[in-house]
Amino acid sequence: MFLISILVVITDLAAGLLGNASFRRHFHLLLSALLLFGPLLSLWVSHYSVFAKRTHFLYRVFLRSGWGWTCIFVGSFVFVLSFSVRRSLTLSLRHLSRLVVAGGLWLGFRKLLCLLENATGSCYEPLRSTLELASGTNGDQPLLLLREGETKEACVRSGMLWRGYEVSEDALLLCLCCLLLAEETAVFGPYLSLGGPSGAPLRILFLFCVLLLSLWVFLLLCLLAYFPQFPTQLLGGALGCLSWRALYQGWYRLGPSWYCPGRPGVGLLSTQSEQKETSESVCESNAKEIN
Repeated sequence: MFLISILVVITDLAAGLLGNASFRRHFHLLLSALLLFGPLLSLWVSHYSVFAKRTHFLYRVFLRSGWGWTCIFVGSFVFVLSFSVRRSLTLSLRHLSRLVVAGGLWLGFRKLLCLLENATGSCYEPLRSTLELASGTNGDQPLLLLREGETKEACVRSGMLWRGYEVSEDALLLCLCCLLLAEETAVFGPYLSLGGPSGAPLRILFLFCVLLLSLWVFLLLCLLAYFPQFPTQLLGGALGCLSWRALYQGWYRLGPSWYCPGRPGVGLLSTQSEQKETSESVCESNAKEIN
């Protein structure tokens, strides 16, 4: 009982923050400020920290499978929330289709960025000059031999150097996942205020989504501080923010239809409001009959 009370308090506070209109309006500005000024933290952070290694547990387990983790937790939360309100599988699938759209957009961006890198980049093989080989010393600027017809993946796998125009996929993914999590979980606050059923499983899923959002923001800050790559990270983050704006601030505002899944909470919060008004009217009528 004590743990349930703590869960209720924590989730109520988080739901109030994420459902706040000011937070939803300015969260993308917070991410933009991180992308712009985050690389300046590299001047103060220690490069001997555990987060300065790409082999760290958080990078290997979460960052490389970031979209999968987001789909698991957000998809579970959206499905349980929508199904608990309407008991309609069709409505639940319509709300889940927003994740399918975002996933297709993410895969499309990965393909386009891969094509862009292969089209604009070149593969180089580091060589040592004859003088360096004789003296046994390494020069500051080793000779580079251009290798034609190599893709970035094959070049890096062979241990050679790739030079080309790049856009950070990590920054793109983290910004897109952060904004998606903020949008999909923002409906929980209004849902609770309307008296919607909120058992422990739903609150636990919401708490996992909040923790995942915090983790993505933390990993984005770590990438910017320990692995600054300007302007590739800025461009990746900009693509993530533009994707969110095109979907949640543009297309989804058209309303639910055969070609649009609609915004989060559409068809759910209205139902709760109607049920609340109905129960209040019934109570009033019963009071009048008693009097």
